[in-house]
Amino acid sequence: MAAELTVLGGGAWGTALALHAARAGRPARLWVHDPQRAAAIAARRVNETYLPGHTLPASVEVTSELGRALEGAREILVAVPSHHGRPVLAAARPHLGSEAVVCLASKGIENGTLLRPSQVAGAVLGKGTRLAVLCGPSFAQEVAAGHPTAVVVASDDAGAADRLQQGLSWGPLRAYTNDDVTGSELGGALKNVIAVGAGVVDGLGYGANTQAALITRGLAEISRLAEAMGGRRETLAGLAGLGDLVLTCTSGLSRNRRLGSALGRGETLASFQAATPHVAEGLRTTLSAHMLAGRLGVAMPITAQIHALLYEGKPAAEAIHELLGRRLTREGV
Repeated sequence: MAAELTVLGGGAWGTALALHAARAGRPARLWVHDPQRAAAIAARRVNETYLPGHTLPASVEVTSELGRALEGAREILVAVPSHHGRPVLAAARPHLGSEAVVCLASKGIENGTLLRPSQVAGAVLGKGTRLAVLCGPSFAQEVAAGHPTAVVVASDDAGAADRLQQGLSWGPLRAYTNDDVTGSELGGALKNVIAVGAGVVDGLGYGANTQAALITRGLAEISRLAEAMGGRRETLAGLAGLGDLVLTCTSGLSRNRRLGSALGRGETLASFQAATPHVAEGLRTTLSAHMLAGRLGVAMPITAQIHALLYEGKPAAEAIHELLGRRLTREGV
């Protein structure tokens, strides 16, 4: 059967999405940037580096040739790390059909430009491209294991959102839709920053009281920035906001939480990065979020302290102490 669904990105999330599509009876192509790794996955049917223990069925074609991956594709899920999105989309552009829907499945804010993934895609692919974003609480390992999962497809194009909702919703995975692309993307990106803080709290040995306070106040500052950029607060109270925030702040599967926990225990950023092939998106997103908060005049004290911890060498305990020592305010502020 011809594959009308293509996943760009051979990391854990991209591999899990291709596996889910195959289980739903949809032949898919999985594009892996590294030819050697693509050949190994194609031969062994397992992505040993990023998603070990899960076998890809024969209906998933693995390739490192971008033109082959996109041939005839009507739905393209872009699951490369967000900082690789621009060059991958530029390379993909000549191979996209006029009816293709491009769905950004990575979470982040581009450093320098401060653009969200859908904005980057719009700039690279042109205004006529049908775009959507995939957000919500969804660890790759749990999707691959078949655990019940709810996600959100956000798009200004109702037809594109509906098509992706129907295509993704199968078995244990249920997709909802909304038209708040800004709020959905910012919720998905900024929760990674707060999750670093949740890890710091864990690494310092603090308990559930501290975690609950950090998550709640983290949601407040995410919502403030999202609203200032045109997003809706109700979106941040849903799967793309609160749902993803709780997941990423509380689970040991979270790369961002693991990063913060390591720093809270006194490990260095360099040692953490050397020990894992996975990307902690919160590291780069912190830079962009801190710049956006300053540009828009939005108070984001947790983000400011995570920025100081990651990029200014501030000790973790000092960062927490400064958060507690801030001027007392009303909760809504």
